[in-house]
Amino acid sequence: MTNAASMREEAETLAVRALGFVAGDPELLPRFLAITGIEARSIRHAAAEPGFLAGVLQFILAHEPTLLRFAEETGTPPAAVGKALRALPLGNDDHERST
Repeated sequence: MTNAASMREEAETLAVRALGFVAGDPELLPRFLAITGIEARSIRHAAAEPGFLAGVLQFILAHEPTLLRFAEETGTPPAAVGKALRALPLGNDDHERST
């Protein structure tokens, strides 16, 4: 496996963990659904779409208390979330900038 493929696989694994973190939180899940416009029953289908996993990490990164809680609960360094985001499709750093 190439280094880029390995990095992407690790990033996908982290994003899936982040999705589980969001889905398991009764406050975060409704906010995530509202922001993304996805219905709860459609998450599994949406997760297969390009950019969805990057969107999950962008959601985590957009709110520092959420990022820090995710990092603490999963043993993930906060900087690893941003690094994982950049390794995913559509995971560029433009998520902070509106068009």
